[in-house]
Amino acid sequence: MQKILLAEDDPNLGELLKDYLELKGKFDVTLCQDGEEALNAFRKDTFDLCILDVMMPKKDGFTLGKDIRKVDKTVPIIYATAKGMMEDKTQAFELGGDDYITKPFRVEELLLRINALLKRSAKDTDEQVVDKFEIGNYFFDYTSQIISYKGQQQKLSTKEAELLRLLCLNKNDVLTREEALVKIWHDDNYFTGRSMDVFLSKLRKYLKEDPSVEIVNVHGKGYKLLVS
Repeated sequence: MQKILLAEDDPNLGELLKDYLELKGKFDVTLCQDGEEALNAFRKDTFDLCILDVMMPKKDGFTLGKDIRKVDKTVPIIYATAKGMMEDKTQAFELGGDDYITKPFRVEELLLRINALLKRSAKDTDEQVVDKFEIGNYFFDYTSQIISYKGQQQKLSTKEAELLRLLCLNKNDVLTREEALVKIWHDDNYFTGRSMDVFLSKLRKYLKEDPSVEIVNVHGKGYKLLVS
């Protein structure tokens, strides 16, 4: 059953949408009534799609969407709002939104949009499944959790392999600290952060034989796997 995060501050509309999507769409829907509650829910679970009301207390939908994109760059996002102004639609897409629906809308239309996005997302995911990487003179097989270098092999732990895969998928680009912590540890508190630092040190040690490969800290943002 696919999971949807629904952020809607109107309790009546929220319950109506939740009941309809669970009954007709067969989705597992988590309903949150403000942006902060929704962000906390997103950090603790994995969702296939997000529906975000723009006008919400504590954290508006656009800010929430921006925060979600720091954690997950690909989860489909639909913005729902009473606003119909062109600048709001433009902002929705500039912030990484995948669709935009203006209230009042028919729930049947929302369900059609959801299914279309999920179908496209599934196709993109199938095309993007990558589990083997060349890192300079190293070869990393994520499935077997092994790094190979000039005939020598290093077996990685599960979290080491997950962290290295995220770095490889963002090679020469920034992997945010928040994204790594939430995707691997499902939390971004102080203790999981310290744990990740230990794993990063181990990965640097495993990759030290090739001077063209380096994992660097990007101050205030995260990490970058540099391959020259």
